[in-house]
Amino acid sequence: MFNRNRGLWQAAAIASISSLVAGCGVLSADSSGGKGPIVVGTTSAPSTLDPAASWDQSWELFRNIYQTLLSYPSGATTPQPDAADSCRFSDSSNTTYTCELREGLKFSNGHPLDAKAVKYSIDRILKINVNGGPAGLLGSLARVQALGDREIVFHLNKPDATFPFVLATPAMSIVDPAEYPERSLRKGDTIDGSGPYTLQSYEDGKKAELVKNDTYKGYAERKNDAVTIRYFQDSSTMVTALKDKQVDVAFRGLNANDIVDLQRHDASGNLQLIEGSGIEINYLVFNPKDPWAGKLAVRKAIAQLVDRGAIAHKVYKDTVEPLYSMVPKGLTGHTTDFFDDFGNPSTSKAHKILADAGITQRVPLTLWYTTDRYGSSTKLEFAEIKQQLEDSGLFTITLKSRPWNTYVKGYQNGEYPVFGRGWFPDFPDPDNFIAPFVGNQNALGTPYPAPEITGKLLPRSRSESDRANVVSDFEQAQQILVNDARLLPLWQGKQYVAASDDISGAEQALDPSTIMLMGELSRKTSW
Repeated sequence: MFNRNRGLWQAAAIASISSLVAGCGVLSADSSGGKGPIVVGTTSAPSTLDPAASWDQSWELFRNIYQTLLSYPSGATTPQPDAADSCRFSDSSNTTYTCELREGLKFSNGHPLDAKAVKYSIDRILKINVNGGPAGLLGSLARVQALGDREIVFHLNKPDATFPFVLATPAMSIVDPAEYPERSLRKGDTIDGSGPYTLQSYEDGKKAELVKNDTYKGYAERKNDAVTIRYFQDSSTMVTALKDKQVDVAFRGLNANDIVDLQRHDASGNLQLIEGSGIEINYLVFNPKDPWAGKLAVRKAIAQLVDRGAIAHKVYKDTVEPLYSMVPKGLTGHTTDFFDDFGNPSTSKAHKILADAGITQRVPLTLWYTTDRYGSSTKLEFAEIKQQLEDSGLFTITLKSRPWNTYVKGYQNGEYPVFGRGWFPDFPDPDNFIAPFVGNQNALGTPYPAPEITGKLLPRSRSESDRANVVSDFEQAQQILVNDARLLPLWQGKQYVAASDDISGAEQALDPSTIMLMGELSRKTSW
């Protein structure tokens, strides 16, 4: 079941490796190369350092500093033990999941990591219950039980074959009870984890300096001693830093023009580009409490007008592809329901949808996007959507934007009529492209009651270990989403990692959720 990992990086991130310019000499991998930390550039800065608050790309940092019971070693097809020595469903109904910890685990500050710390970490997520936070992943959890120092038992309130995948997400990072308050988030810019690296220093929105954690016990075989992650506001600045050898690897937020530039060999002559299809998606969210976005006819008219092909070609230079369902191509249950129901963009059909609902005036809407989360092409994408909607003569669109940290607070507070989001999956299963967006507590911070999905289809699918048998349930769930038009999928991304030609391991560095495992990166040296 869940056979997606190398299928993900052979259908999700390393379909091809293109060296832009061949290097000189014979190279071999080396843990340091004598050049200091490997520097990784990204436009995706953490929004928090506390796992209890995060259901976003803060996970990139968490994966490398905190530890989870299960995780994804390079080449794994399903979650494998990390802090745990073993994990299994200990009953036949998929409702009791038992893990035994490795012996002698410690946090980086020297405090012991035992079963009580694991229970504390999971319980803490539920007690703090951040709006739009990871508590939404634990809907099937009834209670956690610590038996002695090393055994943890998860009692579920219903069968859930996806629960091991939940435990493997960085949201379930294990924290030190002595350092992380039970009912509030930890403040400051330090982390006490037990992962492959420790956080030596952190500057919010600028950089994170990671050094090898000598007390780590887990699966990771770190091929470097230190990594510095630099956070950029835009792709062009990041790529310039790569060309100028200020960073060694660039990932997350590469815009279309920079990717095309790299593909055309229009670079400094010492770069490689790793390219492949992925399961990242981008979509619009409609606020049901807004006087206009809350109208089904308005949402369906927009669904009828948006030209995904134009967005993919004009804005993203075909580095993404149109998406017509929330479950992306390559996963069980993918459909093209939005195209099947709405067909090609049509002003006349959109006009009829509005007219039939008694809407005859131009509809005023404000669309929001974030300036620094998904790459600098986002601004161009929303300009294209605005033009498409206004060219129909049916809408008057105002565009507004904010940096991610304040953008998150805005959509969690219900401030935006329509807003853009991207989704990098928690785990590569169709469940993770449906469940996070529905229910009273979800990743959008906007309640979306969908009783047929949450009360019937998801529970039934989670009782099925063989994921090939859940196609019908997810097809039905996606049709419900199309009928409601509260979420409008736009495109499915490909994966691109650009790196200096003396870096190896980038093609193995992404796990099935496309989170970068910094320990896979190394420098090459002549031999």
